[in-house]
Amino acid sequence: MSSCHQIQTDTRVFELENKILLIGNPNVGKSVFFTELTGIHAISSNYAGTTVTYMEGELVLDGTNYTLIDVPGIYSMTASSEAEAVAVQFMESGAVALLCVLDASNLERNLRLGLELQKYGIPIVYALNLMDVAERRGYEIDVKLLEQELGWPVVPTVVVKQQGLKELKTALKSVISREDSGEVSSKPLNFDTRVRAREITCKVRKHNNSSLSRLDRLGSRMMQPFPGIPIAILVMLLSIGVVVGAGKALRAVLLLPLVNQVLVPFFRTLFTSFIPEGMLLNILVGEYGIFVISFEWIIALILPYVFLFYVVFSFLEDSGYLPRVSVLFDNIMRKLGVQGGSLINIVMGYGCAVPAIIGSRAASSRKERLIISTAVCFAVPCISQTGALISLLGNYSAWLLAAMILFSLLIMVTATLIAGRLIDGTVEPLIIEVPNLLIPEPKAYTRKLLIRMKHFVYDAELPMLLSIVIAALLKETGLLDAAAVYAEPIVSRWLGLPSEAVIALILGIVRREMSVAPLLALNLTPLQAFVGATVGLLYLPCLSVFGVLTKEFSVRVAVTISTLTIISALVLGGLINQAAHLFI
Repeated sequence: MSSCHQIQTDTRVFELENKILLIGNPNVGKSVFFTELTGIHAISSNYAGTTVTYMEGELVLDGTNYTLIDVPGIYSMTASSEAEAVAVQFMESGAVALLCVLDASNLERNLRLGLELQKYGIPIVYALNLMDVAERRGYEIDVKLLEQELGWPVVPTVVVKQQGLKELKTALKSVISREDSGEVSSKPLNFDTRVRAREITCKVRKHNNSSLSRLDRLGSRMMQPFPGIPIAILVMLLSIGVVVGAGKALRAVLLLPLVNQVLVPFFRTLFTSFIPEGMLLNILVGEYGIFVISFEWIIALILPYVFLFYVVFSFLEDSGYLPRVSVLFDNIMRKLGVQGGSLINIVMGYGCAVPAIIGSRAASSRKERLIISTAVCFAVPCISQTGALISLLGNYSAWLLAAMILFSLLIMVTATLIAGRLIDGTVEPLIIEVPNLLIPEPKAYTRKLLIRMKHFVYDAELPMLLSIVIAALLKETGLLDAAAVYAEPIVSRWLGLPSEAVIALILGIVRREMSVAPLLALNLTPLQAFVGATVGLLYLPCLSVFGVLTKEFSVRVAVTISTLTIISALVLGGLINQAAHLFI
């Protein structure tokens, strides 16, 4: 069975025999090749900086097992960045073959790396990917001539449509056989790579002078203030409309009836048939029963918004739209102390803070990484938490939900500005790969969506279930009532919430959305709902976020951010409550 590792520095992999390196520039489709060739579903994203680590899986050729390594996307072998340093380590450790992916629509730039690889004396197969995009732009490439110029097999591919994969495997088997027979030797680079790449491109590529397609013209205009900004606003409104509107509809029409009329009654009937009334029965199907709350919170409350968020986010990724927004808003983001590319990581945070913080490795400096992580932890609710907030505030008024969105943006701007002033260091100018604007291929898009939902089930639902078990035990053992007494000065007097709301503060430590979900059952006033949502938005990052902050930075950074978020949540929530009562 295939296995997959996503690690930074594991020297074991450098010592592996029978390894094939998958290498190329960012945004050429390497992760899709990896998935298709190994059967491992690595998530591929149509923007740079998502694969700072590497992926490893099993590739079988003619009954022989090889380890395929998806090396971080790079532009050269100069080792001037973390990703390039890792790539150089892999190349110097040796391999039976290289699979170098070239973007046919940006041939000259890709050939620079493709030529540099030849100095290592490792057999190479070049996958000339994105042939459909090249044709759309009016380029005709003489593949046979390119093969002669490079001295190694070149296979034209459109990997998202699985075109060329069979020929690619055949070519790999062929060059590996050449290595086994001792035909391969190191080739010193006695030419200027850039000049040679330009010469080859001029020889093998022709342009039919056709005008740019509508999609390419649109992609260029999206990075201009007009119509880029109106398009960005429209995309944002449509995205919110799909996630919020369709999520509420899915919840009301399908999921709530499923939970309230099928699942909960079934398990209540089942357990009451053989378990007598008492603590055990209440833990299972009582007010905070495991087989009640787990269905109400996970399935009816969170699942529809998670699913629809990934529907929208995966489409924006695969289309290549997100980097264009980063370029468009770079000037604004720089006024906040970060470059436009950081916007990608912040948007990722609405899915989950963990990959957003890890993805900040692509940032230009430690300062920028810390600013991104601070903004995400303070004011960017993960999609599960967003679902809970939508359910809580949407029950009262769309205006209340809109006010929370604006409030979160204000907190994000404030946290970013303060962090930028307090953290030492510099932020470099924006350097970002802007990929082709594409209409996502349905099969690849659907597969990515299913993989993300599978990851959500594995990574998020177990901690949520743990929170629900804790809630049931706290309720039935009386510990919840005891905690409410001690927390009453803060929860009831300062925040103005019912004493039972203390359970949200307890469960929020395990999962961020659990700082909001318990409030749904408390029959709050609109003011209480907004105060509770404020506390939930700013409250302590969950254990997984604390862990990744510790790993990526230090325990000190994790403790500092967590402490500041708790203080901010309680102070701002209380100030909103106290100020509101002055005018009511």
